[in-house]
Amino acid sequence: MIEDVGRRALLHPSPPVDTSGETAYRKLNSFLDKRFRPRPLPSDIMSVRTRFAPSPTGYLHIGGVRTALFNWLLARHYGGQFVLRIDDTDQERHVEKAVGMILDGFRWMGMDWDEGPEVGGSVGPYYQSQRGEKYKAAADKLVASGHVYRDYSTDVERAAGKKAADEARVAYRFRGTPPTPDEMARFDAEGRPYALRFQVPLGRTVVIHDLIKGDVEQKTDEMGDFVIVRAGGQPLYNFASVVDDADMAITHVVRAEEHLTNTFSQILVFQALEYELPAFAHVPYVAAPGSRKKLSKRDGAVGLDTYMGQGYLPAAMMNYLARIGWSFDATQEIFTRSELIEKFSLERVNSSPASHDPDKLFWIQGEWMKTLPLAEKVDAVIPFLRDAGLVGEEIHLNQKRKIAAVVSALGDRLKTYSDIITLGRYFFTETLTHDPDAVKKRLKKPGVPDLLRKLDLLLATVEPYEIATLETAMHQFAETNAIKMGDVVNPLRVATTGQGVGPGLYDCLEILGRESCRARIAGTLAMLEEARPA
Repeated sequence: MIEDVGRRALLHPSPPVDTSGETAYRKLNSFLDKRFRPRPLPSDIMSVRTRFAPSPTGYLHIGGVRTALFNWLLARHYGGQFVLRIDDTDQERHVEKAVGMILDGFRWMGMDWDEGPEVGGSVGPYYQSQRGEKYKAAADKLVASGHVYRDYSTDVERAAGKKAADEARVAYRFRGTPPTPDEMARFDAEGRPYALRFQVPLGRTVVIHDLIKGDVEQKTDEMGDFVIVRAGGQPLYNFASVVDDADMAITHVVRAEEHLTNTFSQILVFQALEYELPAFAHVPYVAAPGSRKKLSKRDGAVGLDTYMGQGYLPAAMMNYLARIGWSFDATQEIFTRSELIEKFSLERVNSSPASHDPDKLFWIQGEWMKTLPLAEKVDAVIPFLRDAGLVGEEIHLNQKRKIAAVVSALGDRLKTYSDIITLGRYFFTETLTHDPDAVKKRLKKPGVPDLLRKLDLLLATVEPYEIATLETAMHQFAETNAIKMGDVVNPLRVATTGQGVGPGLYDCLEILGRESCRARIAGTLAMLEEARPA
């Protein structure tokens, strides 16, 4: 006997559930015999409603953001609604600042939500910790209909059951028996706590028609009776999620594949509560770079806040995350927000994991940076310069012109806004830090100190002190002294910037200014003199 789980709007109504416990149990068993034949996702669905329900337990993982993005794109593609719901029932793991981080991350990404925190909506509250009355009403209904029973079992009793299963070399699955009224009265008198467990019907197979994975099935004989409400009154995920999805009229549950096994239990709860079923789509996990292992903190930067702090562009991040496990064709890599909304579909989401590729993200980021006007880049790097203490709160016109000149000189080297610090710090500080490798390669050669002295005198006389005249003067110097240009440019770059590579040397000399360049050459000569063997 097979239950075919189709799309929410296309199912026939569920049969009524009898209120007498034993009859209700048989009814649910009988319902699992019915078959529905779902159609492919139609283009004429009146309203697609998706949701994302993060737990506020820490940073926003980019794998979770990718799942949220797929939900958002699906809703936007069909002109539907995207609901943001906060799964904060586990108060022990709740991190106070995490909700703010989640909302900030969504705003940064440009993933607006139609209903949820700070927006409201007609089916709130949108924090699970505030929905206790709804869970209590649903739990009471399941108890009254006989689908759920009080479980007074103790840790010791369950441990003994597991030990017996291990000794018999069979999988442990809890199978409870609803207590009699006399037993309940006795246990209650003893003050014994109880959880609420869903009684799983046996001898059936549940089949999920997953929009990404295809048909996935599990026999109910392989499922134990599962807890829906803990002894302390906390509703668990497989129960609360069903109540919320039904109450919020979610039509498509698009979530990480780690929840696939939960879906079988949730389907039983959906049917027992006489709720219509949503469509299910389980997105493969994001793997660590170059592996099939799930991406974790150990694999480096995996929190969205890290990339925000490094100065990545929201458009680049959206583009990149959409391409992890989804493609439109064999060639297109760069997608605008509007193109993603237009072209996204679950049918083109891969059913196997795709790896997080920091190099590809960096490349996409670089491509998006190329599209930005200089003025926008200048405004965006200023906060990073402030945080590094390289500029003050107030930016004067001349200082802003200098920042613009640095950004322009860095050109395509500036991949993220934080690169202004790693690539351009020497433009904004009087203290020059020499790269040891560059010093060894370019400065610690015979004749370099004398060469730098001559170049210092040359810089003192170049008029006007601009890129064109500086370049002409250097070429004339090299020709007059029969020196290769590389042997002129490379030592002078290290002496004035401290680095072996960077923007064009003449851009650097002009931006730094005559006096700063000469002072840096003097400092470099002093350093070389100090390093000479006694």
